Amino acid sequence: MAEAASRRISVLGATGSVGVNTLDIVSHHPGRFEVEALTANGSVDVLAEQARRFGAKLAVVADAARYNDLKAALSGSGVEAAAGPEALVEAAERPAELVMSAIVGSAGLAPTMAAVRRGAVVALANKESLVCAGELVTSEVERCGATLLPVDSEHNAIFQVLDRAQLHAVEKIILTASGGPFRALDRTAMAAVTPKQALAHPNWSMGAKISIDSATMMNKGLELIEAFHLFGLPEEQIDILVHAQSVIHSMVAYKDGSVLAQLGDPDMRTPIAYALGWPERIEAPVSRLDLAKVATLTFEAPDDRRFPSLRLAREALRAGGAAPAVLNAANEVAVEAFLKGGLSFLGIADLVERCLQENPEMPPQSIEDVIEIDQRARQSAKAALPKMAATP
Repeated sequence: MAEAASRRISVLGATGSVGVNTLDIVSHHPGRFEVEALTANGSVDVLAEQARRFGAKLAVVADAARYNDLKAALSGSGVEAAAGPEALVEAAERPAELVMSAIVGSAGLAPTMAAVRRGAVVALANKESLVCAGELVTSEVERCGATLLPVDSEHNAIFQVLDRAQLHAVEKIILTASGGPFRALDRTAMAAVTPKQALAHPNWSMGAKISIDSATMMNKGLELIEAFHLFGLPEEQIDILVHAQSVIHSMVAYKDGSVLAQLGDPDMRTPIAYALGWPERIEAPVSRLDLAKVATLTFEAPDDRRFPSLRLAREALRAGGAAPAVLNAANEVAVEAFLKGGLSFLGIADLVERCLQENPEMPPQSIEDVIEIDQRARQSAKAALPKMAATP
């Protein structure tokens, strides 16, 4: 078989977990990928090392104050340095066939939209883009002829087994959840959970924000909203099932009784490799699934009382309009406060619910509207923090 032509890629959020794993896949396929642009939030030294190693044409640090540091770190490399939010958008606009959108949080929205608007293949690991601006993003995807490839393991699994030509035959899609580190804890024990405990995910190696979202199960709530926009099914046809082993990454149930599942070891390099090679499959340096060794697969319904984030996400999706963006913004503020010791673990969902009740925003009509809603929700969440932190 002839060797595949080189594919030019950009990685937005290159120093985070998904970005690092993306470049690991690239390193295992010399000559197959050409790196156009790499971005990071503030990890200048790591970004510069990546840019040198992979021969990137552009390296961008989101923190404008770190521009001189990045320029110095890249001195003599021939790699162009840039900094600030506008430079992130520029990186997304560079002529890469595939853009890995892996910036965590709402900061990834504008760069993701920039890549969509030039008709790129966008490997989407930034779930907040669809959570905050799902209708805007998907309409632009259609208008501009772009392609969205989901990278989250759950959505990637559904993408692989969903027959889009027969959506009428789909009974439901089932997002699986590990349940996080506190799957069996009662709310009394959860009240005393520390950031260190919440960061210790039993199956996946992820960044701090995503790890906390997994512990509260807000990540599954955000994935519910993302799945709604990705796959075109109504909210009532999207189920969540706790599967502690994280072997089955999600399932699609059809009307004839068939249930198709995608399985694999819990390693983000598998869905990343699928996205990088699409529409072909390429090799990934991951452990192969040994079902005899796994032996037992267990399932249970999620507990919305112990994990109210699931209920809040469904309510936000049903409410529509600005509610999902408010949900996301308030959650980001709450997670940051928890990590810094300014909010209890249970207070995360309490703060999100408070902000949802106090933010009757108009539906966003543009990305600028989304950003404004996001900023106001953050201000509201931060203003509520002192009172929430004092609540026992």
